[in-house]
Amino acid sequence: MHVQFAELPVFDQDRAKAFYTGRLGCRVVADAPMGDDGWRWIELGFPGAATSLHFVRRADEAHSPEPVMVLVDEDVAGTVAALEKQGVEIVTAPQEAPYQPGLTVAEFRDSEGNRMVVSST
Repeated sequence: MHVQFAELPVFDQDRAKAFYTGRLGCRVVADAPMGDDGWRWIELGFPGAATSLHFVRRADEAHSPEPVMVLVDEDVAGTVAALEKQGVEIVTAPQEAPYQPGLTVAEFRDSEGNRMVVSST
């Protein structure tokens, strides 16, 4: 058993799609019309992962105060450096997680204001 997709709140589907495909290397799993209002069913897959992201409408314009998702990567520092080079807002630099010695974590914001964690394995 696995999780098929996780829902991610976004304002602008095209901007979010460009962020995740261009900056995090996601592939488009699905992009199809979904209703008369122009909203689309968009699913993006991370390299090597079975779970996809599915964009849902964001309820308001407030940035998420707490992380909404944790991404696991063997090279947290390298990933954060690459994101920073691309102009991504880094919320916290790579550091040892206070709750688990030996685990490296960092946080960034995506194009839609979602706070995300990058964690080592």
